[in-house]
Amino acid sequence: MTLAPMTPLAAMPSPSTAVWQLGPVPIRAYALCIIAGIVVACVVTEYRLRRRGVAPGAVLDIAVWAVPAGIIGARIYHVITSPEKYFGDGGQPLKAFAIWEGGLGIWGAVAGGAVGAWIAARQLGIPLTVVADALAPGLPLAQAVGRLGNWFNNELYGGRTSLPWGLEVHVMDPDNPGHALRDDAGSPVLQPGLYHPTFLYELIWNVGVAALVLILDRKLRLGRGRAFALYVMGYTAGRFWIELMRTDEANHILGVRLNVWTAALVFLGALAYFVRVRGPREYLVPVGEPGVPVTAAGDVSQVDLSAREAGAATVAPEGYRVVTEEQFRAYRETGALPPVEPAATDGPDSDGAATDRPDSDRAATDGDDPTDRAATGGDDPTDRAATGGDDPTDRAATDGTGEAEHAGRADTGGRPADRDS
Repeated sequence: MTLAPMTPLAAMPSPSTAVWQLGPVPIRAYALCIIAGIVVACVVTEYRLRRRGVAPGAVLDIAVWAVPAGIIGARIYHVITSPEKYFGDGGQPLKAFAIWEGGLGIWGAVAGGAVGAWIAARQLGIPLTVVADALAPGLPLAQAVGRLGNWFNNELYGGRTSLPWGLEVHVMDPDNPGHALRDDAGSPVLQPGLYHPTFLYELIWNVGVAALVLILDRKLRLGRGRAFALYVMGYTAGRFWIELMRTDEANHILGVRLNVWTAALVFLGALAYFVRVRGPREYLVPVGEPGVPVTAAGDVSQVDLSAREAGAATVAPEGYRVVTEEQFRAYRETGALPPVEPAATDGPDSDGAATDRPDSDRAATDGDDPTDRAATGGDDPTDRAATGGDDPTDRAATDGTGEAEHAGRADTGGRPADRDS
């Protein structure tokens, strides 16, 4: 009788080195994977922002704020959820700043990155929901690439397994970080047995989440941050069961890992947002000067930002305003900006800043009392002419032949969708 072999016939190896020295500078595989993930997210987000009307290069302005804020948030979350490593008996408080030694929490990264993106979006005049929806498929792809860094570090694996894709895990040298411990013969030392590669499970899951967001966003034309909420739901659903498989050290609440509770709560919050929030996909057109200067032949390159930026230096517009998809398509085809609703231009500001306060403008003109709406036109005929007042003679005097009908259409059909400030 022949006994079956006790050792698996196949296994997934792990790198024995995660740090390389370039002179005095250490090059860490984990950092390279994080950087590569950021690049992937930026490329995807840039493409999606352009298709929504944002001028080329805006993603770099957003990344300048979002990436550092995300790293800080990730570290803060790690320190808060693992305080015993840095505070209390035997803790080393200064180690809380040693980010190169590992310890980043994705929950803090998303929260911190959202704050940075919000600051950048405010400066650029872009609604945060537009940025979030554009980022939705790129972020899980970035996380997938970043998980390769855990493979180099021989970390974030699960329990023992005999599956063909079981992971070999090295014993890392505490005196030589980033390198496996070696025996007397110079060979790297392995942990006994094989382990579930939970980092790989999460990598594959994240790629699937990105595909899910792309497919449903194309089919349902999600807007107002719902594509990002879909990403959050997809990611946390996977993180929930993957976290239950991990065996690395973690704090527990009621016998369950802290990140399991976090994943469940964040999933419920994203689900509530996805169900309650409604609205069409948001498209943007520039406010003020065009995003790309007019060429000598009179061709407005701004008509197609994704195809015509070559050959002309781009100039970021003063800001953006939200329009419907039909208005945006007409703008891309003709180069003519859709009409601005009168309420957006009424008020003391005359430099386009009125687009940054849509709520107050609408409150001033959308009241239930018709006398309130009439009051916004002012007693001065010139004021009524500027806003399209109720007196048809005023409109005729200012709009010229046939323009009164056009102004009427702007009042009803040209109103852009609700926009975030």
